[in-house]
Amino acid sequence: MGDPIADANMDAVQRRLMFDDECILVDENDRVVGHDTKYNCHLMEKIEAENLLHRAFSVFLFNSKYELLLQQRSATKVTFPLVWTNTCCSHPLYRDSELIEENALGVRNAAQRKLLDELGIPAVDVPVDQFTPLGRILYKAPSDGKWGEHELDYLLFTVREVNMKPNPDEVAEVKYVNREQLKELLRKADAGEEGLKLSPWFKLIVDNFLFKWWDHLEKGTLQEVIDMKTIHKLT
Repeated sequence: MGDPIADANMDAVQRRLMFDDECILVDENDRVVGHDTKYNCHLMEKIEAENLLHRAFSVFLFNSKYELLLQQRSATKVTFPLVWTNTCCSHPLYRDSELIEENALGVRNAAQRKLLDELGIPAVDVPVDQFTPLGRILYKAPSDGKWGEHELDYLLFTVREVNMKPNPDEVAEVKYVNREQLKELLRKADAGEEGLKLSPWFKLIVDNFLFKWWDHLEKGTLQEVIDMKTIHKLT
């Protein structure tokens, strides 16, 4: 399984994460059914043959001006290198602290861990009780033929002023955007301008939820749109 030559050329940090990290396998109702390496969970051959589906999260972090923090994934990322996406996208791991189901605490613990790993944001700046889980989506997206995603993704909002020191192994660039700046980014990506690309999950979330939720965030009515019962199957 896999291509030994291509795997040998994989960035050392990404290789370690691919084989050391154990993702949480779930069924389409988000029930835990096992675990497997990040490597296997992102091989399209395995995804298609075994219908591997793993739990994930997407963090949307806003500053006090309600600007959204975006990141451009590093060039060494195995899936979707150099694409722009929301603040942080990753996976809870198969470990006790990240398997806690109640109030999505395991996912929120994982989000705090990865904000430090990817963006150098200290845990004290993003307390787990300040993440608001808004909903869940299920999607599948190939990256380059070999690699791809098949995720049950928890969508988390938080408003915090944070200190940042992005990790170059994970992140190429970061920037805050307001709504109009994000719409311009979307326009450029759709038009293929400047080689700009967006991650498929970010595009799905933008198209289905983001701007409505952003409005509620600013109005202080975010609680009105929380729906953790539904799993939205998006394509």
